[in-house]
Amino acid sequence: MKGGGYHGRPGACKRCLLPRKNGTVPRVPSAAVALLRSLVPRDRSTRLRVAACLALGAVAGALLVGGKTETAATPTAGPVTVALEDQPIPMDDAEKALDAARAIARAHLAAKMTVALPGASEPATLTREQLGVRIDPERLASMLEQARDPKSAMRRAAAKKEAKTPALALPLPAYVDGKRALVALVSLKDDFDRPPSNARLDLEAKKVLPDEPGRRLDVHATLARLEDAIAKRESTVAGVVESVPAKRTAEQIAGVEWGDVIGWFETRYARDQKHEARTFNLRRAASKLDGHVLLPGEVFDFNDVVGPRNEANGYKIAPVIAQGELVDGIGGGTCQIAGTLHGAAFFAGLDIVERKPHTRPSFYIKMGMDAAVAYPTITLRLRNPFPYPVVLHETLQGGTVRAEVLGPKRTRDVTFVRKMNDVTPFQEKDIPDPKIPKGERVLKQRGIPGFKITRYRLLRDGSFAVRERMQDVYPPTTQIWHVGTGDADPKFEAHDDEHPEYVADEYLAISQGPSIVVPKTGQPSAEPGGAMVESRVAGKYGVHGWTVKEGFAKEPPPRKKTKKAGGEDDPGVD
Repeated sequence: MKGGGYHGRPGACKRCLLPRKNGTVPRVPSAAVALLRSLVPRDRSTRLRVAACLALGAVAGALLVGGKTETAATPTAGPVTVALEDQPIPMDDAEKALDAARAIARAHLAAKMTVALPGASEPATLTREQLGVRIDPERLASMLEQARDPKSAMRRAAAKKEAKTPALALPLPAYVDGKRALVALVSLKDDFDRPPSNARLDLEAKKVLPDEPGRRLDVHATLARLEDAIAKRESTVAGVVESVPAKRTAEQIAGVEWGDVIGWFETRYARDQKHEARTFNLRRAASKLDGHVLLPGEVFDFNDVVGPRNEANGYKIAPVIAQGELVDGIGGGTCQIAGTLHGAAFFAGLDIVERKPHTRPSFYIKMGMDAAVAYPTITLRLRNPFPYPVVLHETLQGGTVRAEVLGPKRTRDVTFVRKMNDVTPFQEKDIPDPKIPKGERVLKQRGIPGFKITRYRLLRDGSFAVRERMQDVYPPTTQIWHVGTGDADPKFEAHDDEHPEYVADEYLAISQGPSIVVPKTGQPSAEPGGAMVESRVAGKYGVHGWTVKEGFAKEPPPRKKTKKAGGEDDPGVD
């Protein structure tokens, strides 16, 4: 026992492999040693047989334990009924199961959902598919495959709960396609949103009309609620609606002084049945801005105040100017309301912040005084430069549109001056038309030359005077003829464009104000806003027949006259 331990490892006894303590072998009781010696066989062959038996026993035990573990890891589940959205699915055939699941999915997408919109007269109802709900087909097929496999984790989990839940309920893998859902919600928003209504004056009743808040649908917040409702299998989603306060309250305009007319302008409109829809649009647009109060330094925006000109807001189809041609459009005639208001603002001395002329001169208004508007891109913007509020007033009566700017006593005289700088000939175009007999020509659109003009505004207030200079360009309008290529028809009657030849004075000056003298009386007018006096120099553009004389157009064929020739201030249809 002296020296190294077993296999040279220090600190252990060679016989019992017990660790040494303080360099000595621990002491073993003699009775224990005697017992161990009696259990170990003395001869070599007996010891080998005992060892073999122990080895065989160990192998048999390992095989028995391993077989039990494999059986517990992959149990075979018994039959189970499967339901999708509480509807049974036949699981005996994979194709039939998938067809049944698809039919349930289609029914789910076709089911109606309600979008509750606070403040709306009634909720919006759309299908789940219209609201962007979709079904994941791969996920649906995978779920059915697992439900049919007795060894799947889904079936094993169901087997443990079979006593409590005999049916396997599968959820429908539905989700919301955000892009498609936003398209549907934006469409709802277009119909639901309402701009706020500012407080304004009822000039006839002489009282203040209160303001009303607007509303708008928050589509992104509503989308989040839609996703939550789909996840919870709910059939109703509450839209998120915000209140939009009015910019002008009744308290702000209480006590506004509007006893005098500080600027006015008039245009004429056709009153016959043919122009009934256009006249309706004129009244509709004028009513939106009538009584609007403009505070000091504030900017009026025609499109913001009048709003969209569409069927939802009550407008009708009437002719409008589009790229220099007359076509039917919703809200035709609105430009006459804007142009008449521009004339009143011009003579009242308001700042013209933004104003665009038409792509062709309009017959109802002086060239240079018109104002084109088209929601939401083209607008008229006016600023109040005075230290006091002004009120906009526009009405229709007896074929005349009259716009006024009201405020305290008027002291300014204003003059409008227009000078022709250049005139561009229009082109003529022939279009073959088989509906017209051969040899006949019908004027479908009368040409209008292009004009380049300079405009001036002279403002006088006592000894104080200001001159403003502006330029307008009106491109030429093509004259279009339909040339007959059809068979002869003795009953055919040609109907040309009813617009007369466009004539305009080469020089025009219009003055308005309390100090303007009426030529007939030699005295200023006592009418509110003062008199309006015109000075004209016709030149070569202000005489009928000038377009043919200047070589701009061909001599028109003789027709039965249905309308008196006119020029500026003819009611027209544009």
